[in-house]
Amino acid sequence: MSEALTAPDATHGAPPSPVRRRVLGGTAIALVAASLPMFMATLDNLVMTTALPVIHTSLDASLEQLQWMVNAYTLAFASLMIAASTLGDRIGRRRMFVAGIVVFTLASAASALATTAPMLIATRAVQGAGAAAIMPLSLTLLAGAVPAAKRALAIGVWGGVSGLGVALGPVIGGAIVDGISWQAIFWINVPVGIVAVPLIRAVLPESRGRAQRLDVPGLALAATGVLALVWAIVRGNDAGWGSVEVVAGLVGGVALLGGFLWREAHTDHPLVPLRMFRVRSFSVATGSAFLFSVGVFGIVFLLAQFFQVAMGFSPLQAGIRTLPWTAAPMIVAPLAGMIAPRVGVRPLLVAGLGLQALGLAWQGLLVSSSGLVYADLVPGLVLCGVGMGLTFAPSSTAVLADMGPHDHGTASSVNATVREIGGALGIAVLVAVFQAANGQLTPAAYATGLRPAVLAAAAIVGVGALVALLMPRATGRAGSEVHVPETAEELAAETALEPAL
Repeated sequence: MSEALTAPDATHGAPPSPVRRRVLGGTAIALVAASLPMFMATLDNLVMTTALPVIHTSLDASLEQLQWMVNAYTLAFASLMIAASTLGDRIGRRRMFVAGIVVFTLASAASALATTAPMLIATRAVQGAGAAAIMPLSLTLLAGAVPAAKRALAIGVWGGVSGLGVALGPVIGGAIVDGISWQAIFWINVPVGIVAVPLIRAVLPESRGRAQRLDVPGLALAATGVLALVWAIVRGNDAGWGSVEVVAGLVGGVALLGGFLWREAHTDHPLVPLRMFRVRSFSVATGSAFLFSVGVFGIVFLLAQFFQVAMGFSPLQAGIRTLPWTAAPMIVAPLAGMIAPRVGVRPLLVAGLGLQALGLAWQGLLVSSSGLVYADLVPGLVLCGVGMGLTFAPSSTAVLADMGPHDHGTASSVNATVREIGGALGIAVLVAVFQAANGQLTPAAYATGLRPAVLAAAAIVGVGALVALLMPRATGRAGSEVHVPETAEELAAETALEPAL
C-alpha cells in the first residue's frame, strides 16, 4: 500500500492519481490543523517585543516587569509542556490539544483586558499554560496524521511555520500596535482559536501513548528550579550579584534541578525519561536547541526595542526592519526539510547555527559604531535568517528520528521544554549583560549595552554549532532510520519488552 501511494505516475506528465491527490490533500489539511494553533502559540512568544516600549509607557512598567511579561509566558509554557504531553498520552492527545487551545484563547482575551503590569504578567502566565499543551502535541498529532513518506516534508513545513511564528512576532506585533493598540495583539488569538477547534476535531485523529502517572513531585522540582534561576538572574543587576536573595536563588535553583534529576532517575513514572538522553541524536539536538534559544530569543527581545528606542522607528517600522531575519525561515526551513533525507541533519544544523553566530557577531560589531544606519545591519540579519531556517526543521527531525512512535510525544515535549527554558534564560542572561554594560531604555545608552549582549549571544550560538558536530552522520538520512513499530501489535510487543531491556 505504501509503495502504491508514493510511487510516481507511470505516464510521464500524467496528472496525479485520485489516491495520490487524496493523500496530498489530507496531508495539507492535517498540516493546517496542526500548525495553525502552533503558529498562534509560538507567535505569542515574542509578539510583545515591538509593543514593549508602548506597554512600558501605557502601564508604567519597569524593565524588570517587561522581562516578566515575556518570561511569565515562556516559563509556564516550558514548565507544563511535559506534563501536558503525559496527560495527552493518558486521556487523548487531541483532547489535550483542544483543551490547551481553549485555555490559551481565554487567557488571550484576559491579557487584552489587563490594566496593570502585574495583571498582564499573570494573564501571560495562564496563556503560557495553555500553549504548553499546544506546541508538543501539535508535532505528535501531525506525525501520526500524515503518511510516512510525506512526514519529513510535513515536519519541514511545520518547522518553518514554528520558526515563522517566533520570528514574525515582532513584525505582527508592531503592525497591530501601530494600526490599532497593544491590546489587539492578544485579541487576534480569539478568532484563530474559535476556528482551530472544530477543524482539529474534524481532521486530526485521536491518539494515545503509554498511560502513566503524572510525576507531580518531579514537575514541582523542575518548575521551581527554573523559576528560581531565572528570577535570580533577572534580579542580579538591581539587587547585586552577591546579595542574599540572588545567591539564594541561584543555589536554590541548582539544588532543585539536581533534586529533579535524582527524582527522575529513581521513579518508575518519570516526567522526563533520562534514557532518552542515551540516544545521541536526541541529546545533541536538544543541547544545540537550548544554546540556540539562549542566544537568539534574548537578542530578539533586545533588538526589536533597539530599532525603536535607539534608531527612532515606530513599532511597525521596527517590525518591518526585522524581515531580512524573519522572512528567510519561511523559504529555507521547508527546503531544509526536503534536503535532510538526502544529506542527514548534521550538516544543516552545523551550517545553520554557524551562520547565526556569524550574523550575530556582524551586528554586535557594528551596533554601537558612530553613524550606524539600518543598511549596515542587513547582511547580519540575512545570515541569521538563513541560519534559523536551516536549524528549525533538521532539529525537529533529529528529535524524533531514532524514537519509536510511543515516545514521540514525550521526546517532542522534552525538546520544546528545553528550548523554552533556554529562551527564558537567554532573555534574563542577555538583559543582565545589557544592564551590566550600563544599557538603559534611552537612545544614548541603549547601543552601549546592546553590543556586548549581541556578542555574548554570538558566542553562545557558536558553541551550539560545535555541539551539533556531535550529531551522528546518518541521523535523518533516508534509509538510516532505526526500526519503529508500525502496528498496534508491534507497539504493544515493544512496550512490553522495555522493562526487561
